[in-house]
Amino acid sequence: MKLFLFIGLFAVSSNAQQERRFPDDFLFGAATASYQIEGAWNVDGKGESIWDRMTHTKPHLIKDMTNGDIAANSYYNYKRDVEMIRELGLDAYRFSISWPRILPNPLAPYEVNQAGVDFYNNYINEMLKYNITPMATIYHWDLPQKLQDLGGLLSPMFPEWFEHYARVVYEKFGDRVKLWTTFNEPREMCLLGYGGDEKAPFLNLTDIGTYYCAKNLLLAHARAYHAYNNDFKPTQNGECGIVINISWIGPLTDSEEDNYAAELKRQAEWGIYAEPIFSEQGGFPKEFAEVVAQKSIEQGYATSRLPELTEEERKFIQGSFDFLGINHYTGYLVSANEYKTANAVPSLLDDADVGVYISDDWLPSASDWLKMVPDSLYNLLTHLKDKYNNPPVYITESGWSEVPETGLIDDERILFYRTALNNALDCLEAGVNLKGYMAWSLMDNYEWIAGYTELFGLYEVDFKSEAKTRTPRKSAFVYKQIVKTRVIDPDYEPTDMVMTIDEGH
Repeated sequence: MKLFLFIGLFAVSSNAQQERRFPDDFLFGAATASYQIEGAWNVDGKGESIWDRMTHTKPHLIKDMTNGDIAANSYYNYKRDVEMIRELGLDAYRFSISWPRILPNPLAPYEVNQAGVDFYNNYINEMLKYNITPMATIYHWDLPQKLQDLGGLLSPMFPEWFEHYARVVYEKFGDRVKLWTTFNEPREMCLLGYGGDEKAPFLNLTDIGTYYCAKNLLLAHARAYHAYNNDFKPTQNGECGIVINISWIGPLTDSEEDNYAAELKRQAEWGIYAEPIFSEQGGFPKEFAEVVAQKSIEQGYATSRLPELTEEERKFIQGSFDFLGINHYTGYLVSANEYKTANAVPSLLDDADVGVYISDDWLPSASDWLKMVPDSLYNLLTHLKDKYNNPPVYITESGWSEVPETGLIDDERILFYRTALNNALDCLEAGVNLKGYMAWSLMDNYEWIAGYTELFGLYEVDFKSEAKTRTPRKSAFVYKQIVKTRVIDPDYEPTDMVMTIDEGH
């Protein structure tokens, strides 16, 4: 009944607005990541990543005890991937480059694995053959295990290691790739991987893991950005940004306490990564930094568990962007006093110390963290427009998970995309500098600790078949129609579910 009411309300709203159009230069695309689709984990000289090590030695940490050793096997199926992009008529494709595939020995940046370079050259050239804009993410979580053995993102050497790697990929691919993002989702890496136990390397250093990871990541991002801006952009003429996963976090009530709690939670969840780069003052968010410093002293630490940025570091990081990439899926409301749960002490979650409210009326997905929250994208992007002086923004991921049994008729995913894209049109009308939207994901892939139990693909992948056959879902046809017409038609229904490549793609 809730789904019916949601659809009904959405249809009434959309019918009145269905002729609204996306600009012709609005970049529609889809996104994937190397470990989640490529497979070929130990082929052609590729080194070991932290996800290789973790899934092979601790498979019980994955919901279905699977791994990405083969996944969608895109290392061998990349031409089919590009064919799918052409079938959808997309303008762009966001993918990531595997660090250990390029540098099996990441401490030797001059010993480049040519087979890895050849793979990405082939991938990129296949895109460009059909006028598809490549957007490359330099790092999407598959850290070389050798660097993790030396401390990973907690090592003060990490910014230097990352800059060396970034320079290699700029040099090898920057003549054709004009949209770069340095990191994908710092929060997920730092909070869940170093400060928690939900992502590799599963360190669960709740007191300082998140914060020291955040500082080193910001410095690494800035080094990679400035390397591009100073040494490659003058001849390659591209742009470089960062991708941050940002959920909409609003106050449960209009009270001053709940508004402050929501702001504190925003600073804790994503502000510690965005504020140093995009704010006018730079540095870590003021209110949250003060809270962590005070709690650290009370807990017996000699200094704040959130390390300070020197004035030189603050200036180096500040303004290190050409655009902001946002992965947006969902949202929630925050209370200063209600709905609190027990958290590790000390930890970022305890430092923020707020309650989180998720309405039963919000449609649930196959992922426990993902609900369909009304107007979450609009609320978020208009908030960021005002907060950071309206920077250029790409939605670099946005999507909906289903269980494998859903099959090809994925009506909830269609509802999600139509809702999110109507929100995107609202944002454009509100003056948000929104440049594009990348659906997550082009195809089913390995969803980290969920394994293959949660699927996001516009295309279904038959993981049991040797060919990893890709088949378009109903949502693929609906997304294709939106991309082609630049209009969201709530009444459009695909007729034959047979995907073809339109002339010109």
